[in-house]
Amino acid sequence: MVKATWKGKVIAESNETIEIEGNQYFPADSVKKEFLKKSDYHTTCHWKGEASYYDVVVDEEVNKNAAWYYPKPKDGANDTVGKDFTGYVAFWNGVEVE
Repeated sequence: MVKATWKGKVIAESNETIEIEGNQYFPADSVKKEFLKKSDYHTTCHWKGEASYYDVVVDEEVNKNAAWYYPKPKDGANDTVGKDFTGYVAFWNGVEVE
């Protein structure tokens, strides 16, 4: 079981994560949405496409843009990964994944 935690709270937990470039991506239904707040921030990966972000919020503390996902991966990206990772969520910026 892979878990993502921040400030002592489990944000996501799954046996069905996908590892991409060293990051664990959690299926959307394994993420506790009450800890996420949509962000306006976006980045672009040359092969995965445009990523959208969430702030992670625990007890009113905000970890800005600490979670990201690809709402519509670039053509061929899912084939490269070997599985459809559309909407899967990854974490960084102090969120512990183990």
